[in-house]
Amino acid sequence: MYEIVVKINSFLWGNFLIILLLGTGLYFSLKLRFVQVRKFGEGVRKVTGGLNLNGKAADENGMSSFQALATAIAAQVGTGNLAGAATALASGGPGAIFWMWVSAFFGMATVYAEAILGQVFKTRRDGQITGGPAYYIEKSISHKGLAKILACFFSVACIVALGLIGNAVQANSIAVAFDTAFGISPALVGIGIAILAGFVFFGGVKRIASVTEKLVPIMAAAYIIACIIILFINYKEIMPALTSIFVSAFDPQAALGGAMGVTVKQAVRYGVARGLFSNEAGMGSTPHAHAIAKVAHPGEQGIVAFITVFIDTFVVLTCTALVILTSKIPLHSATGIVLTQNAFRDTLGGMGYAFIAICLLFFAFSTIIGWYFFGEANIRYLFEGEKAINVYRALVMIMIVFGSLLKVDLIWQLADMFNGMMVLPNLIGLLALRKVVKDSMVDYEKLDN
Repeated sequence: MYEIVVKINSFLWGNFLIILLLGTGLYFSLKLRFVQVRKFGEGVRKVTGGLNLNGKAADENGMSSFQALATAIAAQVGTGNLAGAATALASGGPGAIFWMWVSAFFGMATVYAEAILGQVFKTRRDGQITGGPAYYIEKSISHKGLAKILACFFSVACIVALGLIGNAVQANSIAVAFDTAFGISPALVGIGIAILAGFVFFGGVKRIASVTEKLVPIMAAAYIIACIIILFINYKEIMPALTSIFVSAFDPQAALGGAMGVTVKQAVRYGVARGLFSNEAGMGSTPHAHAIAKVAHPGEQGIVAFITVFIDTFVVLTCTALVILTSKIPLHSATGIVLTQNAFRDTLGGMGYAFIAICLLFFAFSTIIGWYFFGEANIRYLFEGEKAINVYRALVMIMIVFGSLLKVDLIWQLADMFNGMMVLPNLIGLLALRKVVKDSMVDYEKLDN
């Protein structure tokens, strides 16, 4: 099974999806006149101005803009920032981080488009507001039958990629981290996470919003502060680390001395793939959260949306990468969360393992909540009534336990494969509805002026 999945990913992530994702991001950057640069300051002001650890409760009419942002970040800032960054470095060398930055910069425009379309095409199902790519894909092309097939394909891929396989990835990283740090059985960790997650799942959108708006700001701040402390201690290694990122992006052998045998293609492949897994730009996941934000205009949430990519990749993921690169730990000595733990231990001593294990618990748990919610939105698209939702909740909890027992290599490869399957129909919808995105941006900027 592992070999089959690897072959599929070799095709998807060889050149195919990399060109599509970067091309779509570049296209929207140009079409929207680099909105991620022009409106960056406004986005920061909206995010910081809306910061609230105890905002108005979410209900059947949606979440506040900040709650939607927190739910999106909860999904984005998880294993991809800790274990994913380490995997990219181990497999693609330091240059993979540069390509993560490139994909994230252009991805900010893609996420802007996704959020706008999520808002424009949101609807009410089972008495509550919902939305996401399935809803705008269905309206994207004139052939209604084909549009419906693409929308359903996306929904199934999203449910499997995020709600099931994706949450198994999150649980796997938590279990490995706790086994390494505390010697706790992965099975016990998986069961514990499943029980906690189920408590949130069965509380509906109100409990999901309440948890994410409190958990995300606190966990992100704590992790960033710890990384800054480590980088302050290792300040002499910061410039060599940054140099290795830029040199290795175009000439890995010059930066690594040929020791790892990394090529530019590998750096690009792992940088973009892990970047997507981390910030999810173009994957079609975060529009589910942005779609139900209570805002006056779709353009407003679009601006908030691209800040989530900046926070995820340029802040949190970069902090992880620099901590690893400024440590004395060889990149090929480990992979996944173990490499990140080793890097923290190199500076913080024994408490480094425990710190990362605890951080990952909060990071990955918040992602489990976010990804569950995205999958639920697609269950609502495919089925009516709460019975299907309850079956989905139970399946996610089972996958959390199952995922904690799997080998990391297979589960990462499965995640890459299903993420790739989500990308294709989502990009079709985005590009087909490009005029809607542009018109919404122009209309918002007229009102804003």
